[in-house]
Amino acid sequence: MLLDTYAWIELFNGTSRGLKVKEVIANNQCFTSAISIAELSEWVEKSKLNRQKIFHIVKNLSTIIEVNQEQLETSGILKIEKRKNFKDFGLIDAIILATAKQYNLPIVTGDKHFEGENTIML
Repeated sequence: MLLDTYAWIELFNGTSRGLKVKEVIANNQCFTSAISIAELSEWVEKSKLNRQKIFHIVKNLSTIIEVNQEQLETSGILKIEKRKNFKDFGLIDAIILATAKQYNLPIVTGDKHFEGENTIML
């Protein structure tokens, strides 16, 4: 399972969706795209949370997948394809989607941008 930034934020916020993420983590091997670390970093800064604690949890509960050339090349294509349905589909989401496709992992998310893909929607 590839945990999207959305999933991590729900978990840390302790929402009902976050409880679903906790269950996914407890029952599956989980991964996080390194690009999600950048998004989480922004959220941690805005939320004034303990950066060290948040990233310690992320690294202990999932394996970080580094961004590679294949993902980057694929992400540009995916962004153009997804923009046909979602005008605000961004490059970070495209990299996360490319990562999921490369490793054949379902994305755990609540982000509507990933609907129609191999996802577990929260």
